[in-house]
Amino acid sequence: MERRVLYDRRWAEDLYSSVRCSGVLLGLLFLIDWGTGDLSWWRGTLWATLALLLFVVLFPARVSAGEGWLASRRLLRTRRVRTDILVSVRCLDGVSRRLVLRDAFGDRVELDPEVFVNNPDLWFRLDEDARRSSEAGFLMCGTTALRRVAERVDRETALSVFRASGLG
Repeated sequence: MERRVLYDRRWAEDLYSSVRCSGVLLGLLFLIDWGTGDLSWWRGTLWATLALLLFVVLFPARVSAGEGWLASRRLLRTRRVRTDILVSVRCLDGVSRRLVLRDAFGDRVELDPEVFVNNPDLWFRLDEDARRSSEAGFLMCGTTALRRVAERVDRETALSVFRASGLG
């Protein structure tokens, strides 16, 4: 029986990108104010606060999974669902696509499906548990959303293999 915990491999890279974007914004705002001669302590505080808010908005969720569970950790809160007793999986379209997982206890995790595309091992862990949940009769809706994510993960994995082998 498998007991290892899987993590999002691109989380550190995404974190670095959010720090970089916030730092560039702060630098540009300071540079503009310095160039115009308007830089003061209160404007500097305002720009630092704005850069900090941008960092908070861009901070990536740290996704981890193990047998029977999936967790998403943000700055102040960790959400966790039991993937072996999922009752629904929905795909929300909007500015950014979100996958919403809900378990029999009412716990809910909302995350970007791109995490699964970038981490096929996390996807296969979720897929295996979702199948177990469906076979046990818990998963009432969401097979279509899971199938769409599975098709995308399979497509991207196959393209990665072709690129690595020099065929694509």
